[in-house]
Amino acid sequence: MTACVSLPATFTSIPSKSSHSSRPRLSSSPQSLTKHPNFELLKNRLIRLADNGHLERAVSTLDFMQQQGVPPDLLTYSVLLRSCIRTHRFDHGKRIHACLLESGLELDTVVLNTLITLYSKCGDLDKANEIFREMGDKRGLVSWSAMISGYVRNGKEFEAIKSFYGMLESGECPNQYCYSSVIQACSNKKYAWIGKLIFGSTLKTGYFGSDVCVGCALIDLFAKIDDMVSSRKVFTQMPERNAVTWTLMITRCAQQGFAEDAINLYFDMELNGFPPDVFSLSGVISAATALESLHAGKYLHSRAIKARLASDICVGCCLVDLYAKCEGSIDDAGKVFYRMPQHNVMSWTAMITGYVQSGRDKEAIELFFDMINEGNVRPNHFTFSSLLKACANLSDVNMGQQIYAHVVKHSLDSVNFVGNSFIGMYARSGRLEEARKAFDLLLEKSLVSYDVIVDGYIKNSRSEEAFGVYHQIEREGSGISAFTFASLLSAAASISALGKGQQLHGRILKAGLESDTGVSNSLISMYSRCGAIEDACQVFNNMDKRNVISWTSMITGFAKHGYAERALDLFSEMVASGTKPNEVTYIAVLSACSHVGMVEEGRGHFYSMRKLHGIVPKMEHYACMVDLLGRSGFLKEAYEFIATMPFKEDALVWRTLLGACRIHGDMDLGEIAAKRILELDQHDPSAYVLLSNLYASRNQWDEVAAIRKNMKERQLTKEGGCSWIEVNSVVHKFYVGDTSHPRAKEIFLKLDEMASKIKGMGYVPDKNFILYEVEEEQKEQYLFQHSEKIAVAFGLISSSVSAPIRIFKNLRVCGDCHNAIKFISVASGREIIIRDSNRFHHFKNGICSCGDYW
Repeated sequence: MTACVSLPATFTSIPSKSSHSSRPRLSSSPQSLTKHPNFELLKNRLIRLADNGHLERAVSTLDFMQQQGVPPDLLTYSVLLRSCIRTHRFDHGKRIHACLLESGLELDTVVLNTLITLYSKCGDLDKANEIFREMGDKRGLVSWSAMISGYVRNGKEFEAIKSFYGMLESGECPNQYCYSSVIQACSNKKYAWIGKLIFGSTLKTGYFGSDVCVGCALIDLFAKIDDMVSSRKVFTQMPERNAVTWTLMITRCAQQGFAEDAINLYFDMELNGFPPDVFSLSGVISAATALESLHAGKYLHSRAIKARLASDICVGCCLVDLYAKCEGSIDDAGKVFYRMPQHNVMSWTAMITGYVQSGRDKEAIELFFDMINEGNVRPNHFTFSSLLKACANLSDVNMGQQIYAHVVKHSLDSVNFVGNSFIGMYARSGRLEEARKAFDLLLEKSLVSYDVIVDGYIKNSRSEEAFGVYHQIEREGSGISAFTFASLLSAAASISALGKGQQLHGRILKAGLESDTGVSNSLISMYSRCGAIEDACQVFNNMDKRNVISWTSMITGFAKHGYAERALDLFSEMVASGTKPNEVTYIAVLSACSHVGMVEEGRGHFYSMRKLHGIVPKMEHYACMVDLLGRSGFLKEAYEFIATMPFKEDALVWRTLLGACRIHGDMDLGEIAAKRILELDQHDPSAYVLLSNLYASRNQWDEVAAIRKNMKERQLTKEGGCSWIEVNSVVHKFYVGDTSHPRAKEIFLKLDEMASKIKGMGYVPDKNFILYEVEEEQKEQYLFQHSEKIAVAFGLISSSVSAPIRIFKNLRVCGDCHNAIKFISVASGREIIIRDSNRFHHFKNGICSCGDYW
């Protein structure tokens, strides 16, 4: 509701609590002068039954009294109505109200207030309001309080606040119950400013300092409007605190992300002599879970055991969740779970989710069927969401379909995020058609739904379809999340579609998401991977907040583009800023050193990563060092370095060494490296290809033929060279000798023209890069059919003269193409940027950014 609240002129007119009127008493019934002889006996019996919780028997006694002509008085009806409210038997309450109206008794304030409470608690606010309006002069503080609390209970915050102001205007001064209720209404952020005014009123009237309930309501108010500083101030300034106050403060700190404060408050609570209860323990264990602090969790577990609360179902659920989320403690979670005397859906779901998060997906599914077989607990949407993730992790679509049958059986198929998990399961299993069907069948698609299907397309290398979903989101005006933008930027980078990435950047600015750190990190990655390193640098420089991913993405970008000094300078700046590097940062730093042959700098960083930052080198770091040493010609040292590794080397390390042997023509060491690769994986085609190329570079064609025969027998295929270029948001792919392009004739005419020009400038084709045994006159022709040269020629005839030509290749650019493109950059006056499988090459005015070191 958007109507404005009419505030009273001031709160100063509210009397202090010492001037509050006393509670109205029950009036005498007109029938009290001529009571039936059995009246007191039956009345006392009815009241005793109602007070002891035997409502059905009390109502039967009421029926008996009416049948015997013994009319009940107002006190009897009042006791019965309160019992109905207490036991939530509102149907009986309405029936008693009907009897009361038939009795002809004049209803007093107490009974009317009780009826207001009855109807507000059963959700019939219209009836409660009708009774309140008809009270007229009988309305008092209790009546107003009943209406205010009724509105709050039914989510009618504005009406509650409006009634509070109406009470003030009528001359009533609020008591602790009114204050507590109206403060609760102000917990809606829209009315937070009113809550602060009412806080001032509690200070003036003395209720803040004298009533714990009011203090608790204020703590809750500030916590719910994300003002934990004020919440803590209220707590600190309260002259009296009870166990409820401490528990509330602990719980709210845990819920609002102040986990450390919650744990410290718990210790303070114990020091102040308040023993833990199930609520305080549940709250503080949740805080330990948020911190993934196993040490604190185990201490709290011991406190729960000592307080004999470990078997409580709420505490047990929190302990299961704690151990499940702390790395390596899933078995302890199982111990807690199986020791629980009874389970609810929360405990089952916590254990199932824990198994999934720990990678024990089969056990999660087995536990679900145990849950179903017990039959006394109904799974909820969280249970099914975790189970579908387990099926996705196992790529077990059949089991996922069985689980989803249970989802339908429990009527949870309309729950959005269960549907999202179902889509995710299909997508992660590579079943994109089924994923799309599940997506299209969703009744309501949330941003998460779009995120899941977009992410599924991208992870299955179907970027164009991901962009199709993106355009659908735009058409429907559903709004796009930061996650979707990050995923699409990754897709644009994966196909080197700079134009699409720039369009997305424009949409990000329009959506006001440029300040999102994750989105900015994705922009840095996209621009650097698409060859626009200066644009990536501009995004990085414009960021207000940077995390380790921001720094690492930029360092990686500089490294890939061959700007080693800029990468290392930025690394020093990162450390100076107080941001701790991670394992990936050091891979980027070592790669930067490798790309320019900075051997000593690389050694220094490798041996300091553990000493300075406690990062233990992994296989990837050793591979970077082998690459650095190998590319620099220190092949023997690289080989010996592999022997110093503290764990068994993998194929990546030996492939790196074999690549270096290919560059430097070391046949003996190359054969050793290839043999080691094939010992680890007989079906690794890269080992055969690299060794074949090594033999071909030495004109050992018999060995080349033998390797190719071996590959054919093993049904292994060499990855074909492919280059691509984006022009006007369309990606054009080219293969060796490709004549399939619609503009093939123009492309090859341009190639011939450029070949003639660069030969006149001194270019000499390097026929050593022909790795096939062919006639000499054919070698030059083959060289000019390499995919990167074809792509460059297409770029020259189809792109603006002022724009750089950006080419992307799936394999390492060959030496002849590298040399030829240096000449083409001079002949055409164009900047040409090529990204191969290892790095970027920026060709301009006959010079490459790599310094011919790659």
